[in-house]
Amino acid sequence: MKKHRCGWCVGDALYEAYHDTEWGVPVYDDARLFEFLILETFQAGLSWITILRKRENFREALDDFDYKKIANYSESKLEELLNNPGIIRNKLKVNATVSNAKAFMNIQEEFGSFSKYIWSFVAHKPVQNSVAYYKEAPTTTAISDALSKDLKKRGFKFTGSTVMYAHMQATGMVNDHEVNCFRYTEVKALG
Repeated sequence: MKKHRCGWCVGDALYEAYHDTEWGVPVYDDARLFEFLILETFQAGLSWITILRKRENFREALDDFDYKKIANYSESKLEELLNNPGIIRNKLKVNATVSNAKAFMNIQEEFGSFSKYIWSFVAHKPVQNSVAYYKEAPTTTAISDALSKDLKKRGFKFTGSTVMYAHMQATGMVNDHEVNCFRYTEVKALG
């Protein structure tokens, strides 16, 4: 019997694999949260599949998303990134990656971990939505608005409410799987 998946991923093997194994699964590890944060900031204005297809290139170019290394990137490393055809070569986004790594570590210092900070916006428990059709899912919420505003206040770039809601969906802060998707109840059980 064929499994029903959320409509947004159907027909692309990479998208389906991401949907089936990662999307919506609660992430509490700071390193993984940073990876998704950076990928989401590069995604701003682009499709997520574009970023997924370049994910391994990003991993290699950005030292496996090591925020401690990224925070200390030199001008020559930034130039190297801007000349790397395997990633999104947007100067503002590349520079934001460095400033976001620094801001990320400031939050870790203040809250003990980035995970404690970001999960506090949903009271440390995934929001379980009831999306019938993926196009009906919100693109922003009052929570993503508040998160975006707070991140910007802390010096983050490319963290608008839409980007942050996508981050919340990807990292399982919200379960926006369609209710008839086979992953809906599996992900719900993880929360």
